[in-house]
Amino acid sequence: MPDLHALTRQFPRDGLLNAIILRPARHVPPISVAEACAIGGRGLEGDRSAQRLPTTPDGGKRQVTLIQAEHLPLIAAWTGRATVDPLLLRRNLVISGLNLLAARSPFGPSQALRLHIGEAVVLELSGPCDPCSRMEEALGPGGYNAMRGHGGVTARVLAGGELHVGDRVWVER
Repeated sequence: MPDLHALTRQFPRDGLLNAIILRPARHVPPISVAEACAIGGRGLEGDRSAQRLPTTPDGGKRQVTLIQAEHLPLIAAWTGRATVDPLLLRRNLVISGLNLLAARSPFGPSQALRLHIGEAVVLELSGPCDPCSRMEEALGPGGYNAMRGHGGVTARVLAGGELHVGDRVWVER
């Protein structure tokens, strides 16, 4: 029987990068793009997170934000909508087919799992991406609570490179 460490590295299948969203600046509408460049230790080129000067040697925990595509219908249902446009949620990457919460190691940074996207990009999930009060404006009354527990995750860019919608997403085994 495999131990817990081995179990946390075993995923039933790979995922897919469904959308790339850049937030050029605060209070500016985000834009959806077909491809982007991840910059190691910074974030996505053209996103406000990559424009900030790093405050820590590793560039900080919130370089890229990811959300689970499978959570979008839940958020829509809880807000009384037929669908939710990921642009409203202001997360950088929309991933389907791979449980993002499980891709974060329960054993801490010394045993971190690495999330690979496409040919070169490697991310380390660093924590939850809790919703902000702007979700009330974006989704209507109760939008903040609809997002709680489903706001996605934050990540550091360990290795940069090109990202393309449709790229394979997998956890290093």
